[in-house]
Amino acid sequence: MQFDPFVIPFNIGLYFILIYAVVRCVLWFRDLSRADKLRLQRGFFGRPFAKSLKEIFMESLIHRKILKSNFRLGYMHMSLAFGWFLLILFGTIEADIFGTRHLNPPYKAIFFKFFNPEHGRNGIEAFYAFIMDFLLAFILSGLLLAVIKRFSSRVVGMKKTTRLKTLDKVALTSLWLIFPSRLLAESFTSAAYDTGSFLTGSLGSVFASFLPVNELAYPFWWLYSISLGTFFILLPLTRYMHIPTELFLIFARNSGIRTGDHYGAFTEIQTYSCSSCGICIDTCQLNLSTGITDIQSAYLLKGIRNNEDVKDIANNCLMCGRCDQNCPVGIELTPIRMIMRREPETKSGDNGFFEKYFPSHVKIPVPKTNGSLVYGWLPAVKTTKAEVLYFAGCMTHLTPAIKKSMIKILDAAGVNYNFMDEEGGVCCGRPLMLAGKYKQARELINYNSKIIKQSGANILVTSCPICYKVFRESYYLNIDVYHHSQFINSLINEDVLRLRFLRKKITYHSPCELGRRSGVYAEPKEVLKHVGRLQLTRHEDENAYCCGGSLGNMHISYAQKKKIASDAAKDLTRNNPDILATACPLCKKTFSPVTETPVADIAEIVAEAIILSHPDKKNYSKVISLKEPVDISE
Repeated sequence: MQFDPFVIPFNIGLYFILIYAVVRCVLWFRDLSRADKLRLQRGFFGRPFAKSLKEIFMESLIHRKILKSNFRLGYMHMSLAFGWFLLILFGTIEADIFGTRHLNPPYKAIFFKFFNPEHGRNGIEAFYAFIMDFLLAFILSGLLLAVIKRFSSRVVGMKKTTRLKTLDKVALTSLWLIFPSRLLAESFTSAAYDTGSFLTGSLGSVFASFLPVNELAYPFWWLYSISLGTFFILLPLTRYMHIPTELFLIFARNSGIRTGDHYGAFTEIQTYSCSSCGICIDTCQLNLSTGITDIQSAYLLKGIRNNEDVKDIANNCLMCGRCDQNCPVGIELTPIRMIMRREPETKSGDNGFFEKYFPSHVKIPVPKTNGSLVYGWLPAVKTTKAEVLYFAGCMTHLTPAIKKSMIKILDAAGVNYNFMDEEGGVCCGRPLMLAGKYKQARELINYNSKIIKQSGANILVTSCPICYKVFRESYYLNIDVYHHSQFINSLINEDVLRLRFLRKKITYHSPCELGRRSGVYAEPKEVLKHVGRLQLTRHEDENAYCCGGSLGNMHISYAQKKKIASDAAKDLTRNNPDILATACPLCKKTFSPVTETPVADIAEIVAEAIILSHPDKKNYSKVISLKEPVDISE
């Protein structure tokens, strides 16, 4: 059996990382909930397994998502990941075909040239040597870009890259040394034995003209082995742990496992799957508009991995979801940030919520609680029967033109509806969730749920995307939830709402909670096409900018929020539209002061275009198609 002591560092590192990765995955699987364990087990059979293999190839190796958005950056990642994979694959085949025996230990494929220095002189061997040289050149081209990126990120189309800690720098250095040391070791060996192909053979010939290649080859084989071993050993302690963890994440995600409300095994898997590539920094509007570059998701996940206090980082975020959309690994970044914002729930009957926000020397009338309820003073529930329940929400009440427009639309379409929060009502609970106060939010959710259930309605319509999202995801209701843009679109399609064409150029801004966070893109645009000429922007749908008025960030100043809004509005109004349309009352309030273009909600535009009303509310019954109409005669 061929062996040399220089392979020992490689062997130690390789077997260490293999054992560590297996043990870590077993522990993660053990800590999954019973339901998630069953999902993962089923995921290894049938379509989820094939889908996972495809995703590993397309995203982990080819990096298709990055290639589509940034070719230079994508090429850099692809050359290192896919190139290294091919080098190992073809190297294993090479050792098996051209070596002295079959089923060789891993080091034989990695150091094949050392143990078979005369390989590659002619015939099929020469062709195979050409393939191996080509793959090495492919990897080195990406490595060159990676080195340049570390010092000048704009070369690969990035405005900012992540900061590294000491261990990350050591691991990165060892990674950078792996392929140049292999190139030099194989080149010196090729020169000594008069072999090699277009890269190693040619470079070796140049070196042989002025260097003692026989003496230099062996030290560089040692450097190659040490670099590999060091990288493998440091892998669990650095961002490079994402390499094995990402495979586990892909299988878990395609098996149907999702981030919950609490930190658990799947959340930890995601934190270790982050490669700190810096794409989240480049897409974050806090960076683009205000220059804040130390609170993005890469730093949040790094802080979680290192058991650091990440409260400030978690709370300093627009919660717009742009980083989720652009993350090449597909990590659920915003839900993880929500978890890290979550405050420990207080004991039964504790008024800690009030005590935290009011100093002890300030005398305030603390609301009388009912048992463990913080909001025990909420009024008794009163409701009436209706087919449709309309919930305006806090922000819509602060932009009354939207509320009035929705009333006009509902009346014009003959909808039998009940205005749930006409007198002000109670918040949906989402702002409290964004602040990490889940207990208080749950009380509001329970209160609103009681009203909704007693109404007997089949459909709940809300004008606020924030309310829309929380009603769909955090309420347990047997009712269809619509954002008003969706509902208006259904009224138009059912021909119970007639509109005239306004002949105005309209640019649509997709709100974060309605678009990226809820996946509603088509319906708002369909509505606007009925009443005006819709203009597309440079940042459509999932790439839309946040307005900057997010309730999720109380850390940045008003001036910083205004700058974010101004930059977004400038991009949206680039083609000089007559109206900047949105589907969110908060977005309307945020954009209105920073642009000269009139800003209007979809409901306001539709209300202006109404030309036919249906006085008989029974006409609307045909619109309810998802459920049978309720009996409201009781």
